[in-house]
Amino acid sequence: MTPKNVLVSGANGYIGNAVARAFARAGWVSYGLVRSERAATSLAAEEILPVIGSIDDPASHEIIGQNLPPTLHAIVSTTENIVDYVPHYDNTIKLLRFLAISSTAHGVRPLVIFSSGCKDYGVGPHYDGEPGLAPHTEESPLNAPPLLANRANYSKKILDHKDVFSPILVRPTNVFGRTASYYRGFFEVAGLTSGSKQPLTIHVPPNSICHAIHVDDCGDAYVAIAGHPRREEVEGQVFNISARRYETVDEIGKALLAEYHILAGLEYVHPDQLTLQENPWPVALIDFPQ
Repeated sequence: MTPKNVLVSGANGYIGNAVARAFARAGWVSYGLVRSERAATSLAAEEILPVIGSIDDPASHEIIGQNLPPTLHAIVSTTENIVDYVPHYDNTIKLLRFLAISSTAHGVRPLVIFSSGCKDYGVGPHYDGEPGLAPHTEESPLNAPPLLANRANYSKKILDHKDVFSPILVRPTNVFGRTASYYRGFFEVAGLTSGSKQPLTIHVPPNSICHAIHVDDCGDAYVAIAGHPRREEVEGQVFNISARRYETVDEIGKALLAEYHILAGLEYVHPDQLTLQENPWPVALIDFPQ
């Protein structure tokens, strides 16, 4: 069987690199779009074929296409510019349409998987055991924090481009593993607390929900979607990528006590002014020891 070709934009990013590696492991010929020679070297070591170019330079899109095979079975978009979202989104659409039209002209209409995020649905507080607690679905309302409002509103517009490719929108939850994590703040504070003989102080209720998936599992989910045998069942759909279960802050805290040998235990303090709604990042939920 002839291998399929995939292009992953932002292939040196946290999620993008995991996705490109997952496609390579699954037997796809995996191309990674990056902006520099330095990033290209690291991709080659992961068996990802680097393509150098800038999404935000439309004049270079043709050059990007010249460095790709004539056909692409899938294109995965994982880049965004949160502080100036719309111009980057528009340039991404230009590139996706250009590559799709070229591939279709050579006989393969590509599947395009566009990445957004779970915070498009809003952020907590969510508590384990509260009435009405339910997972996000395609029917859930979008209620993103102001910083992510453009992403939430624009990402679904990818489904308007069925004229040139088969679009899919994915909203991964937080990811962890390998080189980074949104849980980094937990680890940093726990490391300092370990030597301070103070308790690990947390400013939210112990049943507060955190949710994350290993970045490699996230990458495998992209591959599963792209490799689905009946494209008509996935085209035009929105998928939430998440772990099979969530964690509570108390579960995470107890794991940190054991891992970092924090003998003074956990201390939960009522959040007088700080709430999970105002700042969802874990580093804001716990105190650096004095």
